Amino acid sequence: MNARASFTRMDESSREDWATIVPEAMKMARTLPDRVLDHLRLLDGDFGGFPVDRLTHCLQTATLAHRDGRDEEYVCCALLHDIGDTLGSFNHPDIAAAILQPFVSEANLWMVQQHGIFQGHNFFHHIGLDRDLREQFRGHPHFERTAEFVERYDNPAFDPAAEALPLSFFEPMLRRLMAQPKQSIYKRAMQEG
Repeated sequence: MNARASFTRMDESSREDWATIVPEAMKMARTLPDRVLDHLRLLDGDFGGFPVDRLTHCLQTATLAHRDGRDEEYVCCALLHDIGDTLGSFNHPDIAAAILQPFVSEANLWMVQQHGIFQGHNFFHHIGLDRDLREQFRGHPHFERTAEFVERYDNPAFDPAAEALPLSFFEPMLRRLMAQPKQSIYKRAMQEG
């Protein structure tokens, strides 16, 4: 059994308690890619009425981005853009963005977080919503990047006959991306710990 801190209230914790907690947190952080990959696998076989299951859609999106020469960070964003479907039925882009936030640029984060509204341009009018909802962001520095992501990678990735590289192909990219956060309030503590 692992050592445990002795406090029952956070405001009663000590430096010694945190000397116990931080190494455990670092172990947990190192296995983040495993948990993310496991969660992606939950999308396998979940069609939700779509022509391909949600995992295949994510793999096709990432495959298109990879084949188009996008960098690993972008490809990982393409891979994870819909990972939130199972937990965030009403806000799946926010779930994906929360997972990616410590590891990606502001531009890629915004793209993932807003992709649902931008994809809505292709179907919102069929379900009684405003297909031009994305126009509220017109002029935003990442508007065109997000529109392009949807048009080139997210939108065409529902084809049962299209190429979808296996998850194992993307796993090394995801592991490299998540090896070290770019921004996090815990970054310094994790580096020193």
